[in-house]
Amino acid sequence: MADDVTVDIHGLVADIVIHRGPANFFDAKTLGRVADIGEHVASAGNARAIVLSSAGKHFCAGADFGAGPLEGDRDRAAAEIYEQGARLFELELPIVAAVQGAAIGGGLGLACAADFRVASTATRFVANFTALGFHHGFGLSVTLPRIIGAQPALDMLLTARRVGGTEALRLGLADRLAEPGGEHDAAVALATEIAERAPLAVHAIRRTLRSELAVQVRAALQHELDEQRRLWRTVDSRIGIAASLARETPEFTGR
Repeated sequence: MADDVTVDIHGLVADIVIHRGPANFFDAKTLGRVADIGEHVASAGNARAIVLSSAGKHFCAGADFGAGPLEGDRDRAAAEIYEQGARLFELELPIVAAVQGAAIGGGLGLACAADFRVASTATRFVANFTALGFHHGFGLSVTLPRIIGAQPALDMLLTARRVGGTEALRLGLADRLAEPGGEHDAAVALATEIAERAPLAVHAIRRTLRSELAVQVRAALQHELDEQRRLWRTVDSRIGIAASLARETPEFTGR
């Protein structure tokens, strides 16, 4: 649906909103639409920064394994998702993600594609891949250690534990902490602060600090997808995904 993703321009900020609540699962079309809008507002010159948010209870729960393309040819669907997701790292404008509720799995990857994340004490970040029985994706091999450091990233990825907003701020996973319900307004405020600075300087500094990120993410995505394809064919992955859909605790076998 065309209105799954909308954009409004507030001053110098492009406010891109995903409307697939309550969980805001994404697919390749959704991510492609976000990338298309991001490219358009940059080329049109009517915005200097982007706020990426989602309507509803949660920021994003990643891809939906219970419906849609991932129920069919999962390998192909995931490759299409990652191709569109990689485009987000190539956008020219700074991105501030407003993260309310949960950012889980690929939703954490989407949040980490942004330059900044604004959360609240009610926000939770979860790299739930080992609880599902397969390898992480969406470039988290690159972005998560880059943002919070190698050891905290390893902790999140191996334990699949929830990281709340307060801990996320301490780790650097969240850059600002708002009151619950105020994540979007705080994200717009941060994006506006950036947009009001000298745009040529902002772009130059961002290129200096992120110049290799898109290339590194594309390389990581291929490795992540290869590992996901292998592990999706294991017994443990079937157990983990089925348990998640049934909201049960998985009992893994190591097969």
